[in-house]
Amino acid sequence: MSYLMKALKCCSPVNQTHKVTGTLFKAHALKNIPGINEQQFKISRASSHLSSEKANSYNYVIVGAGSAGCVLANRLTEDPLSTVLLLEAGPKDTLLGSKRLMWKIHMPAALTYNLCDEKYNWYYHTTSQKHMDNRVMYWPRGRVWGGSSSLNAMVYIRGHAEDYNRWSREGAIGWDYEHCLPYFKKAQSHELGPDKYRGGNGPLYVSRGKTNHPLHHAFLEATQQAGYPFTDDMNGYQQEGFGWMDMTVHQGQRWSTASAYLRPAISRPNLSVAEKTLVTKILFQGTKSIGVEYVKNGQKKKAFASKEVILSGGAINSPQLLMLSGIGNADDLKKLGIPVVCHLPGVGQNLQDHLEVYVQQKCTKPITLYNAQKPVNMVRIGLEWLWKFTGEGATAHLESGGFIRSEPGVPHPDIQFHFLPSQVIDHGRVASTTEAYQVHVGPMRSTSVGWLKLKSTDPNDHPIIEPNYLSTERDIWEFRQCVKLTREIFAQKAFEKFCGPEIQPGSHVQSDKEIDAFIRQKADSAYHPSCTCKMGQLSDSTAVVDPQTKVIGVENLRVVDASIMPSVVSGNLNAPTIMIAEKAADIIKGLPSLQEKNVPVYKPKTLETQR
Repeated sequence: MSYLMKALKCCSPVNQTHKVTGTLFKAHALKNIPGINEQQFKISRASSHLSSEKANSYNYVIVGAGSAGCVLANRLTEDPLSTVLLLEAGPKDTLLGSKRLMWKIHMPAALTYNLCDEKYNWYYHTTSQKHMDNRVMYWPRGRVWGGSSSLNAMVYIRGHAEDYNRWSREGAIGWDYEHCLPYFKKAQSHELGPDKYRGGNGPLYVSRGKTNHPLHHAFLEATQQAGYPFTDDMNGYQQEGFGWMDMTVHQGQRWSTASAYLRPAISRPNLSVAEKTLVTKILFQGTKSIGVEYVKNGQKKKAFASKEVILSGGAINSPQLLMLSGIGNADDLKKLGIPVVCHLPGVGQNLQDHLEVYVQQKCTKPITLYNAQKPVNMVRIGLEWLWKFTGEGATAHLESGGFIRSEPGVPHPDIQFHFLPSQVIDHGRVASTTEAYQVHVGPMRSTSVGWLKLKSTDPNDHPIIEPNYLSTERDIWEFRQCVKLTREIFAQKAFEKFCGPEIQPGSHVQSDKEIDAFIRQKADSAYHPSCTCKMGQLSDSTAVVDPQTKVIGVENLRVVDASIMPSVVSGNLNAPTIMIAEKAADIIKGLPSLQEKNVPVYKPKTLETQR
């Protein structure tokens, strides 16, 4: 704790305000000294203004201490001559320097607490979804050190090699698989050790589940009985198939980017961090970004960047801040009275997300996590975790899963499964009601694309979020397949001794029409919003950043987070976001990109069959 306080004391913008105040006082005093004329006073006042800027000036100002921002703060301050200010709207992820006192974040099994708590969560909601019975969808996003890596289910999935090759084709030159794989590896320390695909020396610890739960084994056996392959590393050579999931859990604790990247760097004298600090505007001189305006403790302040301002607020906050600052569709900005700095119509467009649905089966044996959720057992589990970071609290329990193709002809998997030996209702906001198990299943490359726009000029107002879910026939068909293929797996012999009645959708849901109605009523976000500041070529009118992550049409401004993905990847987004930040850090430092050529990637022997 002492070193945290020391770092903040030395470096925080709050302390630098004292220096500024002193200079201003000096100027005021000079004005009242006889013999000092008005011209000399003006020179003095200009000098004091420059001193003020210098006192609160850094090489880089990073907005957002989330999955990308923590990575950048660490990597950019490896050079002791680079000064960085990291601004986070939410609080720290520790209390009095203790992770145990913030167990709701750091205990892996406690993850649903913060998915439902506005204290560490932006708590966004979408517009009514006209293709989903007009439901308003809940979108939790991290607002705390570590961002969504402090709220998520800790699943470490990279996506498929072809996702990155597609990015390159879509205009993100230099972001193909051979240029991205080395950065996944650079970030990672896998408990199974390094190989062609895994890293062994990075700050991000990745592990496999330790519960050895019989229902996970039954699920993996059932998938093989259904004709799908077992893959020993879905982040390695072969994504297709089912196997054990990688998780960002280390020694029984959530391993967020705050733990992996920020805490190891916090004592560096060239890193300043401010929490509970809402950035309201990017400051410009013409089209050159020079800093940011922010609010802390109800006071408006400014911080200046001599090199660059870097937005790492995520797929909602980054485009929102760009638009509030005058970068976006000029017509929309003018309607709100925002002066246009740069007409960039792609800002907030191209919104992509993963939808998923829970297929739930009653379990005939009392072996699910239902009993663990009873108060007396929760106390026991919590105490064991608090004492030694072990037991049922030391995992998120999403320990098995997989990827399959929805039909013949699909070149690489487009459906993802997470298996859970428990029942989740309404994002975990409603308690489980019975012994049950479930899969979270959904399409990975949906064709429905949405947008977000400003509701007002107030930075505290959430933007209008329109994901436009299930707006294409293809997406509706893929979800039907998700339900049918899951039911086929649950009907295999491996589940015979556990399999009770189907809870959801329920045996009464059989026809395509009935399945479609179930999907409209029950599908929900998998919490993977992305692509709202897409990376592309200058010739692409919908691109927001170039392949160097620089915002097109202005200077000294970058976006580095999941918003710059040209298209959503086939899997969870945390690992790819960390990779993006690792790669961007090298770009910002002027280093040549890492590259690994000709790394083999599995391809099905034939595309004439679905499996």
